[in-house]
Amino acid sequence: MHVHHGARRNAAARVTLLTEGTYPHSHGGVSVWCDQLVTGMSDIEFDVVAVTGTGREPTVWDLPDHVRSVLSVPMWGAAPEGRPPRGRSRRQLADVYERFLTALVDPGAEDGFAPALYALARAAADGELSSFLRGHTATAILTAVWRRPGLAVREARPTLHDALTATALLEHALRPLAAPPPQHGVAHAVSGGVAVLPGLAARERYEVPLLLTEHGVYLRERYLGYRTAPYRWPVKAVVLGFFRLLAEESYRQAALITPGNRYNRLWEEQGGADPESIRTVYNGVDPAAFPPAGPEPASLTLSWAGRVDPIKDLETLIRAFALVRRQLPDVRLRLFGGTPRGGEAYRERCEALAAELGHGDAVTFEGRVDDIKDAYAAGNVVMLSSISEGFPFTLIEAMSCGRATVSTDVGGVREAVGDTGLVVPPRDPAAMAAAALELLGDPERRRAMGEAARLRVIEQFTLRQTIDTFRAIYHELAVGKPESAARVVLPSPAVSGTGSLIG
Repeated sequence: MHVHHGARRNAAARVTLLTEGTYPHSHGGVSVWCDQLVTGMSDIEFDVVAVTGTGREPTVWDLPDHVRSVLSVPMWGAAPEGRPPRGRSRRQLADVYERFLTALVDPGAEDGFAPALYALARAAADGELSSFLRGHTATAILTAVWRRPGLAVREARPTLHDALTATALLEHALRPLAAPPPQHGVAHAVSGGVAVLPGLAARERYEVPLLLTEHGVYLRERYLGYRTAPYRWPVKAVVLGFFRLLAEESYRQAALITPGNRYNRLWEEQGGADPESIRTVYNGVDPAAFPPAGPEPASLTLSWAGRVDPIKDLETLIRAFALVRRQLPDVRLRLFGGTPRGGEAYRERCEALAAELGHGDAVTFEGRVDDIKDAYAAGNVVMLSSISEGFPFTLIEAMSCGRATVSTDVGGVREAVGDTGLVVPPRDPAAMAAAALELLGDPERRRAMGEAARLRVIEQFTLRQTIDTFRAIYHELAVGKPESAARVVLPSPAVSGTGSLIG
C-alpha cells in the first residue's frame, strides 16, 4: 500500500510509552533513553503509562508539550478500588484463574496461559480482578492446583503461607491490567515484564501494534533476582512461571522487537521470538554533550557511575580495588550515583565491605552528581562491574568522553567497547584488578584507547541514529497491518533492570 509522507506522519502521530520503575519518575539509563526519544521527536505525540511503586513518586523529568498525558499505575501501596465479582461472573473468573495458575505450574497446560491472561484483563478492566485476588477463593484455587498429582511443585509440599505469598505477588504483578489500554497509534513497551501488560490488552482489544524494546533481558533479571529472594520454591515456581509465559506471549504478540544489543536478541530467540520480528537498535549518546574529558586526575583514580543497586555488583568492584591497592597503595575509588529508595542497606553493605578490607578511607560514595561528565573525568579509568546490562549508557558516555574503560562481559558491553577498553568476566575481582592495573600502569595506552573509544561512539552510537531509527519504526508500524504480528509456536526456554518493581 502506498502512503504519502503526510499521511504517514498522521498515522504515527501517537505513541504510548509503557514503562516500569523508570521514566518519568526516576533517573538512570532507561529513563535517559526515554527522555532522549521523547525530546528528540517533537513531531510525535506521546502518552506514558508508567508502572510505579506507590503512585506517589514525583515526576523528575521536564516533560515537553507533546507528552500529552502520564498515567501512573502503582503496583504497591493501597489496593486499587473495585468490587469482587458475584454469582455467575465470580464462578467464571474462578475458572479462568484456575486455568491461568495451571499454565504456570503444569508444562502440559502452557497454551492456556494467553486466553486466561486476556480474560483476566477483561475482569481487571471491570474493576473485579484485584479484589478477587485478595479474597479467600484465589488462595484456595492455588492450593488446590499445586496439590495435583504429578506436578513437580507438589513434591515441595507447598504451605498455606506459600499460597498466600504467591497470590499476593501475582495480585501486585497483574495490577497494570487495570490501566486503560491505548486505543490508537503504537504501544511501545520499553522493557519486558509487567510494563507490557497494558500493551498486550491494547493489542488484543483494539489491534494496536506492540513495539517491545528490552534494554536488559527482563526474564533473565527475574531469574537472577529470585535466586536470592526470601521465598520458598513453590512461590518462586509460580512467579517465575508467570514471568516466563508473559515473556513468551509478549514476544509472540509484538509486531517488532528492538533489543539494544545482539546478546538480548539471543535470549529473545530462545524465548520463542520470531527472528524476522527482531531488529537490533543500539542506544545512542550525543557526542557534543559528552566531549573529551580533558586532563586525568592528579592522583590515580578508578571511577564508577550508576545507581547503587545489587545488579551493579559493587562488591566485586570493591574487592578488585583492594587487590589493586596492594600494588598501588595511593589509588582511589570514587563511586558516583544515587541510591534508590530501599537500596540504603545495599550501600551500607558495600561501605562495610570496603572498611572490612581495610580500604574504607580510599573508597568514597559521592552520591548523585550534577553533571555526570564529572564522574567520568574523575577517573584515569572508568569501571563497570554489573552482572546484567543491556547496552549501558554509562559506558558509551565514558567512551564519548575519551576515557579508557574496564567492564564486565555482560549484555551488549563487548559490542559497545570493541577493542577500545578491557572486558573481563563478571563476578571476578582478580580479573578486574589485573585489567585495572594494566591500564593504570600505561598512560599512553589509556590515551590511545580513550581516543579510539570516542571515535567508535561517533561512528556507531550517536543519538541522532537512534532517534531516526525509532521514528521510522513508529511510522512503519502505524501504517502496517496489525495482524502482521509474529505468530509462532513457542518452545519452553532451557532456563531475571532495568528498574523492575517486582522481585
